Amino acid sequence: MHKVAAIQMTSVDEVERNMQRARELLAEAAAAGAEVAVLPENVGFMGRRDADKLQVAECEGDGLMQSSLAAAARDFGIWVVAGTLPIRVPGEERVAAASFVYDDRGQQVARYDKIHLFDVVVPGRDESYRESRHIAPGVRAVVVDTPVGRLGLSVCYDIRFPELYRELSAAGAVWFAVPAAFTVPTGEAHWETLLRARAIENLAAVVAAGQVGIHPSGRATYGDSMVVDHWGTVLGRLPASEGVVVAELDPVAQAEVRREFPALTHRR
Repeated sequence: MHKVAAIQMTSVDEVERNMQRARELLAEAAAAGAEVAVLPENVGFMGRRDADKLQVAECEGDGLMQSSLAAAARDFGIWVVAGTLPIRVPGEERVAAASFVYDDRGQQVARYDKIHLFDVVVPGRDESYRESRHIAPGVRAVVVDTPVGRLGLSVCYDIRFPELYRELSAAGAVWFAVPAAFTVPTGEAHWETLLRARAIENLAAVVAAGQVGIHPSGRATYGDSMVVDHWGTVLGRLPASEGVVVAELDPVAQAEVRREFPALTHRR
């Protein structure tokens, strides 16, 4: 059995404050026995305007957000999926929404840049988003070996694109991380359904860590961070406050189900 954690936060427009809060919650996850913890999208910064992220963006390998999360991983002896951070892209005015993975020594072992960008008008609401104005999309699916098994990385809006998870599964992923900052209307309508669908389709666990509450811009995020097992069962969830949800994943049971119910081998 392996313990994993999804960390739920209400990030603000102060990097140091967010990093302190992330550290506190990572300490809580480690104390509960989690081997890997997933932080939410925009963990380091939720600005008053979308463009504000350009001012706090870091170069890969250098900056307060990266050093703080790497130090927390090392200090608490826990692997960290660092949500997303705004990272400068050479030759681009826009930044990447980069999800780093740090091992329990604080070493960066993977980076995934969010591929699918949230350029939408929320149906029935006076609420719209245009992530592509300030974020450069990623181009590559990423898997990484962790103590909990091979992990497929994704971010928020990616969850609506099952082909990405098929690619991750084909590359050996047995679980997926989904840092997110879901809107309230889409969260109420689709969040749990999408997470459980990606788990069921791929016979893979999903650890989804969300932003929650009201942010400095006035934007509201949905929360409801959860851990879903390979059969689509919700093992734990945190609906509406900052905190940590910890659950156990059973790799033996997962391997047995994949052997006895070999849907992944029946693709055409």
